[in-house]
Amino acid sequence: MVMMRQNTRKLVSLIFGLSLLLSASLPDSSYSFKAEAAQKSRQRKPRRSPRALSGGDEALARAFAQRTSNILVEGQGVVQRVLSDDNDGSRHQRFIVALASGQTLLISHNIDLATRVVGLRKGDAVSFSGEYEWNAEGGVIHWTHRDPGKRHPAGWIKHNGELYQ
Repeated sequence: MVMMRQNTRKLVSLIFGLSLLLSASLPDSSYSFKAEAAQKSRQRKPRRSPRALSGGDEALARAFAQRTSNILVEGQGVVQRVLSDDNDGSRHQRFIVALASGQTLLISHNIDLATRVVGLRKGDAVSFSGEYEWNAEGGVIHWTHRDPGKRHPAGWIKHNGELYQ
């Protein structure tokens, strides 16, 4: 009888200990290892110092913030997505570029007036010069070509060492 009582106490202690351990890992408990890790993560300092933005990135960020359009800009970024051509009216090659600042732009390159950017893929670096038009998604760059009427400054796109205008 004494031995059974001792085993019962051990069993109760074991069950109680397990229930405490399990309750600490449940989502509705007052203590959560995930919450503690997230709090420590928020307290960590950034691993790298912020980079200064290029002049083009600054001008584009300012134009976006002020909802400015019809300004000539130069910049560079990384292709995030290659879109289908816009074939309504003059044909345009379209792709999304992300700047170092994180701002995204739609590049709309007139392929009736300029050569198509050959071999363009996601992840490719491009430089560009053209006219910025504001929109809520970050903006559009167009006039990335020469003006046959010579009334508008020429724009361009550089990709893999090739100049397209």
